[in-house]
Amino acid sequence: METYNIDKIRADFPILKREVNGKPLVYLDNGATTQKPVSVINSIAHYYSDMNSNVHRGVHYLSQISTDAFEVTRRKIQFFINAPEDRQVIITKGTTDSINLVATCYGRAFIQEGEEIILSAMEHHSNIVPWQMLCDEKGCKIRVIPMNDKGELDMDAYRGLFNERTKLVAVTYVSNALGTINPVKEMISIAHAHGAVVLVDAAQAIQHIQVDVQGLDVDFLAFSGHKMYGPTGVGVLYGKEELLNAMPPYQGGGDMIKDVTFEKTTYNDLPFKFEAGTPNIEAGICLNEAIDYISSIGLAHIEAYEHELLAYTQEKLSQIPGIRFIGTADQKCSVISFIIEGTHPYDVGVILDKLGIAVRTGHHCAQPVMDRFGIPGTIRVSLALYNTKEDIDILIAGIQRAVNMLV
Repeated sequence: METYNIDKIRADFPILKREVNGKPLVYLDNGATTQKPVSVINSIAHYYSDMNSNVHRGVHYLSQISTDAFEVTRRKIQFFINAPEDRQVIITKGTTDSINLVATCYGRAFIQEGEEIILSAMEHHSNIVPWQMLCDEKGCKIRVIPMNDKGELDMDAYRGLFNERTKLVAVTYVSNALGTINPVKEMISIAHAHGAVVLVDAAQAIQHIQVDVQGLDVDFLAFSGHKMYGPTGVGVLYGKEELLNAMPPYQGGGDMIKDVTFEKTTYNDLPFKFEAGTPNIEAGICLNEAIDYISSIGLAHIEAYEHELLAYTQEKLSQIPGIRFIGTADQKCSVISFIIEGTHPYDVGVILDKLGIAVRTGHHCAQPVMDRFGIPGTIRVSLALYNTKEDIDILIAGIQRAVNMLV
């Protein structure tokens, strides 16, 4: 791709120059977290060197410039996901925090005993457990969308799960364990036709494909900064304004209030109603740099490059004897999971690590997925915008070496 300068991109990520166990690092665990460009790294030092102060509270200069920078990020996120208003962008600790916020605030207020929540069979634990906790508390029920042997959701079964008790659907945009891209726009439309609201977990989508909350007509959308080349400890919850206004606060404390007496507290307006206490200020500010970095390359270019690399990886892996792919959906993004006959994923992962190759092994916080395929776990290769065909060639050689040692 002439417009995609991979050498320049890789030069922006200092960690890619290091060695692990005496070997050049080949980092293929981007589904867990992405590496950070130098612009993000430098912005963290800049915040603490030149701006450090609490936000939204002070009249002095440092507080004002920190607050302004923090709110620039909120507006940057608004445009990045095409939200109608920046007040619909809630800054959280990450995807898990965002989902828990909806389960706690929307769930407790609007989902009652005997009512139902629809989840998919491929959800990350963070989009299962909060809803189970809500059901334990409220006496509501979870219904599960099954998937086929390719790791695709059964849409006919999905349509059949709705009834007058259905209140909410929570589904991942891209499966972290399978790489499946779900038809979330269609799923949202079906849910809305039955009067249900929809939360989409976009943690594995936001860095790979264009996410447009208005185009999707999604009610809630959650994602994390650290999976999109930004800092850890910061994420986003987008919500439709009428839903956010109707929901009670998530936590009590500073900044989420207008007025406090011992008799009564008046809560703040959006977005601050859901942002109690001092946020992860430097991470919030530096997320701006990560969004700028993605935008400077362009998601369309990133998607095209990664799609080509995914196909190359799939082709090369398919030549390994005894390999079984877990998740072969027609629409996939960034993730390839597999097992190799006669080996355990953990053992392969350890040998690859000795060769400087970072992959993820295990159940990937998606144990129901592993149960569906009758396996304890997989080897997961997850790609990012800085990975190369050379990375994949090194991976293939490493796997072949591991197989020779183990089988």
